[in-house]
Amino acid sequence: MALQDKYINPFTDFGFKKLFGSEPNKDLLIDFLNQVLPGKHRIKDLTYARTEQLGNSETDRKAIFDLYCIGENGERFIVEMQKAKQNFFKDRSVYYSSFPIQEQAKKGDWNYQLAAVYMVGILDFTFSEDEVELEVRHEVQLKDHKCRVFYDKLTYIYLEMPNFSKAEGDLQNNFDKWMYVLQQLPYLQNRPLALQDRVFQKLFEAAEIAKFTPDEKIKYEESLKYYRDLKNVVDTSFDEGKAERSVEIARQMKSEGEPIEKIVRFTGLSTEEIKNL
Repeated sequence: MALQDKYINPFTDFGFKKLFGSEPNKDLLIDFLNQVLPGKHRIKDLTYARTEQLGNSETDRKAIFDLYCIGENGERFIVEMQKAKQNFFKDRSVYYSSFPIQEQAKKGDWNYQLAAVYMVGILDFTFSEDEVELEVRHEVQLKDHKCRVFYDKLTYIYLEMPNFSKAEGDLQNNFDKWMYVLQQLPYLQNRPLALQDRVFQKLFEAAEIAKFTPDEKIKYEESLKYYRDLKNVVDTSFDEGKAERSVEIARQMKSEGEPIEKIVRFTGLSTEEIKNL
């Protein structure tokens, strides 16, 4: 497979870890998290931890994170790049967040004080299609019946990337710039004028495929192929789901005596398809 793009796709496993998962590029991850986390929390330094989390016994399930980091004050950060929607996605997030909570337990006398845990999900899909206003960033915490925060040390942050629609000229702050570069990086040929900051200069240098070693290129090609195959399967399933929904709507409208011309306008089906229902 010939690589035509100038920059890597950050939604591939290789691309994501190339940009954010190595010690030399740790400052990229810190800057990104500081734009995504709540304003009260700013990271000065962090260390990478094991991404494979084991249960308390051999029979327990394990979890493998994309990235797992520990801040200088002990706070935990799970960063996940999600390429496709899956069943029980939110359940999976909660389950994953339980590992950095449990690992803080101390032997002997312990007062149960915990460091904060953040679960950051970068989503290449949307899970809130029914929302009137399509938001990019969602912040979720445990609250009581009066919507008061009950526990502020467990935070889930989801970034619905398909909902980000700003062009280069509309970028207002560093959060916008990060969303833009994650979304548009594989389609760019040159560094945009809006992304001249030092941190983005380093990101573009790390993302340039021409600078990869032969081994890195092979690994990226494999990762890109997997991503594209998965994307194709998901898109096909989505299109089939839309078609089934259109047929169901057409059946209902036809049973209620709606004119065929109106059903065509509402569903996009042909006159012949509607007559054959």
